[in-house]
Amino acid sequence: MSGDADHDVCGMSVAIDVVGGKWKLHLMWALSARPQRFGEIRRLLTGVSEKVLAENLRHLEASGVVHREVYPEVPPRVEYSLTPLGVELAAALRPLEEWGEKYRNDLLGNLLASVT
Repeated sequence: MSGDADHDVCGMSVAIDVVGGKWKLHLMWALSARPQRFGEIRRLLTGVSEKVLAENLRHLEASGVVHREVYPEVPPRVEYSLTPLGVELAAALRPLEEWGEKYRNDLLGNLLASVT
């Protein structure tokens, strides 16, 4: 996005661009607790490939919501954490998580009923 067209894009579109997709919301959840190393995140998010995890972390970093810290050690240690913008986004996502928790059983029942 560039130029005057940026002003025509609604906030929801911008937010979806940042957190849309299967894994980005999960990454935000994983990083909201504390900074995590790549392997720790991968263990928390079962089913995500290393390639997809790395791509999603890069996208969140490029969006400014995740910070990647490389420590000059041997072997190198890399930690991912939320930036202040990411902390604010995580707080904005919390009501969505609460809604999901509140209606989990109903929603899962509806999903199961629709596939049978």
